[in-house]
Amino acid sequence: MSLIGTEVKPFKASAYHNGKFIEVTEENFKGKWSVVCFYPADFTFVCPTELGDLQDQYETLKSLGVEVYSVSTDTHFTHKAWHDSSETIGKITYIMIGDPSHTISRNFDVLIEADGMADRGTFIIDPDGVIQTVEINAGGIGRDASTLVNKIKAAQYVRTNPGEVCPAKWQEGSQTLKPGLDLVGKI
Repeated sequence: MSLIGTEVKPFKASAYHNGKFIEVTEENFKGKWSVVCFYPADFTFVCPTELGDLQDQYETLKSLGVEVYSVSTDTHFTHKAWHDSSETIGKITYIMIGDPSHTISRNFDVLIEADGMADRGTFIIDPDGVIQTVEINAGGIGRDASTLVNKIKAAQYVRTNPGEVCPAKWQEGSQTLKPGLDLVGKI
């Protein structure tokens, strides 16, 4: 079953953020746009390249009113240790959620049960706590965080402009479409 259009399920977890341990719940995903980025494990190979890339886009995402959360099945203590020992991860200023109970990974349907780790899943959540996009990659395929910027701009545009949709490769300021009978078979 697709998670698109569903509200984030309840959870409570500990996270590491800017030198402190904090609590995060599904309520944190309400009132603003959120990106939730699941990854398999701390102290691995592809994961730090993705999380570092996400940090490189973080200021741009924040300027769009978006908060970023990374999630793995490691603990918040492990996130702190990784943050303290890795140059790349040490630059991260967004929230790193620990999911050792696998609750969040199951809620988002990214848990690899046999391994106890999460798939590489990226979710864009609107201010109502409703999932608007889902992207899941195989373990060996890293993601490009720059693609999130355009997806969020498109999601924000569609939300504030009912009756319009964004075509493929849509860029902010470019033409949108108004679905209707007059477009059928003409695109």
